[in-house]
Amino acid sequence: MFKNQPKGLIAAALTNMGERFGFYIMMAILTLFISAKFGLDEITAGYIYSGFYASIYLLALVGGLIADRTKKYKATIMWGLVVMAVGYFLIAIPTPTPVPSLTLYLGLTCLGLLVIAFGNGLFKGNLQALVGQMYDRSGLEEKRESGFQIFYMFINIGGFFAPFIAIGVRNWWLARHGFDYNGNLPALCHEYLGSGGEMAGAGLSNLTEWANAATLSGSPVTDLGAFCNDYLNVFNHGFQYAFLAAVVMMAVSLAIYLLNRGKFADPASSKDKSTATAAEIKMSADEIRQRLYALFAVFGIVIFFWLSFHQNGYSLSYFARDYVNLDVIDFTIFGFSIKGAEIFQAVNPFFVVVLTPIIMWFFGWLKGRGKNISTPMKIGIGMGIAAAAYLLLMLFSLALPSKAELGGMTAGEVQSVLVTPWVMIGLYFILTVAELFISPLGLAFVSKVAPPHMQGRMQGFWLAATAVGNALLFVGGILYTHVPIWATWLVFVAACSASMIVMLSMVRWLERVTK
Repeated sequence: MFKNQPKGLIAAALTNMGERFGFYIMMAILTLFISAKFGLDEITAGYIYSGFYASIYLLALVGGLIADRTKKYKATIMWGLVVMAVGYFLIAIPTPTPVPSLTLYLGLTCLGLLVIAFGNGLFKGNLQALVGQMYDRSGLEEKRESGFQIFYMFINIGGFFAPFIAIGVRNWWLARHGFDYNGNLPALCHEYLGSGGEMAGAGLSNLTEWANAATLSGSPVTDLGAFCNDYLNVFNHGFQYAFLAAVVMMAVSLAIYLLNRGKFADPASSKDKSTATAAEIKMSADEIRQRLYALFAVFGIVIFFWLSFHQNGYSLSYFARDYVNLDVIDFTIFGFSIKGAEIFQAVNPFFVVVLTPIIMWFFGWLKGRGKNISTPMKIGIGMGIAAAAYLLLMLFSLALPSKAELGGMTAGEVQSVLVTPWVMIGLYFILTVAELFISPLGLAFVSKVAPPHMQGRMQGFWLAATAVGNALLFVGGILYTHVPIWATWLVFVAACSASMIVMLSMVRWLERVTK
C-alpha cells in the first residue's frame, strides 16, 4: 500500500490530516451551532451552510490561480493554514446567547466563516496539486491512484476523531454547569423566549419535561425563562470552546508542514520549470482542448454527488437530531459524555479509513486479472452507489411523520417513532463506498488529465464544481421542512441516478482522452 510511493506523500497527508481534523470539528457542529446560537430555522441555517461550503471550494479556484501565477505553492499553502486559524479563532470567541444583536453577532460569525473559506482556498487545492506533481516528477504514474487514495485516507483519520472532540467539549461544558445534553432543547428555548413565555401546547409540555430531565441536580425547573437563558448560554459556549480545538489543530498541521517542507517539489525551481515547459511543448493545442472538455464534463457530473453527499452536515444532521434514538449511543470517553447527533459525522471517516485498503486491494485484484476498471467508469459506478444509499434511507423513512407533524407531537410520541442508529450507520457505509469510487479517484483523474501548466487551476475547478453542488445544499433543508421525509431522500436518489446514467454514457470518450 505504501511501497514505492514518492517522497513527501506521507508528509503531505499528515499535513492535510491535521487541517481536516480542525475542519471536521467545525463541520460536525456548524449547522446545529448556527441553529442553537441564533435560533434560526433549518432553512435559514441552510443558506449560511450552503454559502459557506460553496465559498470554501470556490475560493480554492482563487487559491489555485494565485499559486499558478506566483509559482509559490509552498508559501500559499502555509498562509492558508495561518488564515484558517484566524477564522476559527473569530468563531471561538465566547459570546452571550441569546445574542444582544442578531445582526452584529451573526455577522461576526459569517466573517469568521469567510476567513476560514479563504484560508481553505489557499490551502486545499494547492496541496492536492503538489501531491499530483510528486507523480509527474517521480516516474511513478502507475502509483497515482493508490497515492491519492492514501492521501484521502489520512484526511479521514483526522475527520474520524474530530466529532468526538466537538461533542466531548460541548457536553463537558454542559455537565460542568449542571446540565445534560438534549438536542431538542435549544429550539424550544428560543421559541419560549421569543414568545415571551406565551408558548403553549405540545411545545410547552415538551420543554418542561426535557428541561427537568436535562437538569442534573434533579430539582424541578420552576423558572423556565431562567432555564432557557442559562441552557442556551452554556450550550453554545460549549460549541465555541470546541472551535478552539480547531485552532490548536491548525497549529499542529502548520508545524508538520514546516518541518517537512523540504520534501515537496517546488514548481518555482528551475528544474521543475523546465519539466513543465517540455511537457507543454509536446502537448498540442487540440490535445489540451480535449483534456479540458473531459475535465469539465466530469466536473459537471460530480456537482450532483456533492449536492447529495454534503447533506451529511445539513439535512442528515437534522434527521439524526430529530428522528434517531440517540439515547442508545450515550457513552463516555475519558470522562467526556459522547452523546449527540454530531457523532454520526465520525462514521463516514471511520469507514473511509477501514474501506480504503479493501477497495485498493479490490481494484488491484481486478487489474491483476486483466479486468481493470477505468477511473471514469469507477466514478459512474460511484454515482449509482450513492443513489442506493439514499434509497435505503428513503425506505426507512416511509413511515415517519413529516417535520411539521413531528413539531406537534408530545415527547412520548416523538420517542415512539425514532429509528435505530443503525439506519444512519448503514447509510454512511454505502455513501462512503460511493465516495471512495468518486472523490480520491476524481482527484487522481484531474491530476492526470490536466495540462501541466494548469494543474493548480484544474484542481481549483474540481473544487469549484464541488462549490456549485454545495451552493445548492439549502435545497435539502427546504425539502426536509416542507415535504414528507421519504420524498426528501427520493430527490437525491433521482439526482445521483441521473448523474450515473450520464457519466456511463461518456465513459468511452473519457477513457480515450485519459490515455
